[in-house]
Amino acid sequence: MTESPRTSNRTVGVRDVAALAGVSRQTVSRVLNDHPDVAADTQLRVQAAMAELGYRMNNAARALGTRRSRTLGVLASDALQYGPSRSIAALEASARAAGYWVSAAFADAGDADAVVAAVDHLIAQGVEGIVVVAPHSQTLEALAALRIDVPVVTLHSAGLGAAGLSVDQAAGARLAVAALADAGHTRIAHLAGPADWLEAESRAEGFAAELSARGLTPGPVIAGDWSAGSGYAAVDAVRSSGATAVFAANDQMALGLLSALHEAGIAVPGDVSVVGFDDTPDAAYYWPALTTVRQDFEELARRAVAVVIGGDSAASALAPVAPVLVARASVAPPR
Repeated sequence: MTESPRTSNRTVGVRDVAALAGVSRQTVSRVLNDHPDVAADTQLRVQAAMAELGYRMNNAARALGTRRSRTLGVLASDALQYGPSRSIAALEASARAAGYWVSAAFADAGDADAVVAAVDHLIAQGVEGIVVVAPHSQTLEALAALRIDVPVVTLHSAGLGAAGLSVDQAAGARLAVAALADAGHTRIAHLAGPADWLEAESRAEGFAAELSARGLTPGPVIAGDWSAGSGYAAVDAVRSSGATAVFAANDQMALGLLSALHEAGIAVPGDVSVVGFDDTPDAAYYWPALTTVRQDFEELARRAVAVVIGGDSAASALAPVAPVLVARASVAPPR
């Protein structure tokens, strides 16, 4: 007895799908490549045959036939922090939803040669576009010196560059400061992110801009490094500054500060109010629950994929994504 593709161990091919669906191999190929000239009922019949047979598309073979890899490159110069890591995961999901795969490469932002090598690696994979998760200015400088013949967009670059997509960092910082000022605080400190991060710079600018708009004296800026440890270490500077409120540039630093304030017998929000940035999944479970600024990484990734694969350069696609303040229990009026 001859085994069918459904009962044998051999790889199921386009020929098998075509035979089961009662169509030509050319029609199956058109369905696989989203060709518009395929009747809806034919497309459904082909897709049903693919599901029944367990057909798995061979991207390499399709690339040879169509000169399209349906693969996007993601170049990351820092994937360890919450924002970039969330964006990379969201990019993969958005690309998959659009029928694309993702090939990733990582490079030290401070090493221009590494950035060039990462771009070369992605181009060698036949990617149709590249999304660069570029929180450092050095990465943008290295990219600017290259000629890249596929569409490129950058994320976490504070909107810099011709195709820089971002959540509006300065606007988010202003929301955080406004929440504290509206509660009655006039002496507000800023626990800042690393100086070489573009988004940290934008958040510091938003902090200063909101204070200036309200006629408030700029509070102290305390250097941090995104870690909870640096937030914990900032407690002495916060206490000596006389600030009654702190805007921390990310939730992790806010977490460290909350812990140190608690150990020092300083009540939050009774003695000091704290606002973070990012709205990490744990922020609602800090003690007290952290007021913070939420970034929509999924929307950012969706726009990035749309720009890369569709060439959408409309102002609406490239406009900054609006952040949202999430009010919880870590803010109260000063005593």
